[in-house]
Amino acid sequence: MSAISVPSGRDGPRAGGSRAGRSRAGNRGIAGGITRTGVTLSLAFAILAGGAGYWQVFRAADLSVRSDNPAVIAAARNAVRGLIYDRTGVVLASNKRDANGEPYRAYADPALSGVIGYASRLFGSAGLERAYDAQLTGAAGADSVRDMLRKFQSNPTDPQSLRTTLSLSLQRLAVRLLGGDRGAVVMLDPRSGQVLVLASTPTFNASAVANPATSRATFTALKADQSLPLLPRAVQGQYVPGSVFKIVTSMAALGSGAITPATTYKQQPGAEETGLLVSGYRVMDGHHRFTGSKALDYAEAIEVSCNIYFALTGLRTGGQALHSYADQLGFDASLPFDLPTAVSQVTNGGGSFGGGFTDDVELANAAYGQAETLVTPLQMALVAATVANGGVTMRPYLVTSEVGKQSGTRTIDPQEMRRVVSPDVASTIASAMELAVEGDWGRLFTTGAAVPGVQTAGKTGTAQLGGSGEPHSWFIGFAPVDKPQIAIAVIVERGGHGAVRAAPIAGQLMQAFFAGQK
Repeated sequence: MSAISVPSGRDGPRAGGSRAGRSRAGNRGIAGGITRTGVTLSLAFAILAGGAGYWQVFRAADLSVRSDNPAVIAAARNAVRGLIYDRTGVVLASNKRDANGEPYRAYADPALSGVIGYASRLFGSAGLERAYDAQLTGAAGADSVRDMLRKFQSNPTDPQSLRTTLSLSLQRLAVRLLGGDRGAVVMLDPRSGQVLVLASTPTFNASAVANPATSRATFTALKADQSLPLLPRAVQGQYVPGSVFKIVTSMAALGSGAITPATTYKQQPGAEETGLLVSGYRVMDGHHRFTGSKALDYAEAIEVSCNIYFALTGLRTGGQALHSYADQLGFDASLPFDLPTAVSQVTNGGGSFGGGFTDDVELANAAYGQAETLVTPLQMALVAATVANGGVTMRPYLVTSEVGKQSGTRTIDPQEMRRVVSPDVASTIASAMELAVEGDWGRLFTTGAAVPGVQTAGKTGTAQLGGSGEPHSWFIGFAPVDKPQIAIAVIVERGGHGAVRAAPIAGQLMQAFFAGQK
């Protein structure tokens, strides 16, 4: 026989399978395909259902209040908006009717323009009017369940009124004290984060923007105004802080353990005369030479606002720690607030020295508020409030309640952001800031800031901008020192030294606050 043989019939089934075997295998293949298809379709439907549930249930409330929601836009054009009140019940924003009987907005005072904003048929909305567009027009309300069923109701709109944290009397006073200068004032309760004053100057006539008869001409003139009255400086202005930033450096240095309240620098007295040499750059500070050859400790350095001391402290603390503590205070991100906020920064970043700094020269200058450091007035009010509140930063907010006729009342409670430093560190800084206002040396630099009969803490700043113009005038502070009720930040653009413009404004506003508490 040949060595090669043809497979027998008995061998065939093992190689190719019988017709019945092939049929069973085919059925199993079809069944497997159907199962896989079913599983795939089930997963697809599950993903679709999950997505629909996410957007229509979990995110429904967020989406319903967005200012770009078509329902909100449609309601804003026709609705009689809810009223806006200050903290005592004074009406800040109300409604009028034009010649056609259609509603438009009217505002209590131009002093509110930087915070309440405007609502205009032609130009949309700004400020609180924009942030709470959905609630004010009734496109969204205090009852989230009712909002989900709104489309099935015969009367779907329920305009909400807003009760704010603002004090109209203090807001007016802040604007009057700023006068013809460009600047901003932020006053808040450090214990809760409630904002009493959010003033920006120059102001504008928001009622004229809202009135259809004057809207176009008014808005055209405002856009062309070189003083930028439409800019809400309190939350969107970015400024070199100068020496008020030393309070941020204090938190980083004391909080990280880089220095203690007793820390002194032997080279500091001499550097008051010749400058502190940092990698070929001289840090100068000659405005308190009356301290002579004394090596200042931490509290004394705050009291006389010693740049040399804080340049050395910044270098000892390091860029990474300084940046980290600033971030805990809210730097490098938009603050969680009712209104959009510009971002404050310690450095523009990109450097490899630590914390994004380019080198030790930038770090030394940033430590006393120069270099690439930029802040908003709201951010610096939070810095003062954090010290006042024992090292805890509270979320700032403007609205305490929303009230609808159908959906009832939604109350907004205080919320803690984070603890930045320990109570002991906060107390050390607070004591130094009290010296800066009440001390024999400190009062020379904070003229007008002290509130008669009330322990006052603070820090002035003179932010050098280069060129021939005056520096920015700054003050941050709080009172009373032992049980703070109010914290404040004042910036006057090109206002000169902190004691010249900002400190007296802060003192008068805090004095008015305490007079109102009696």
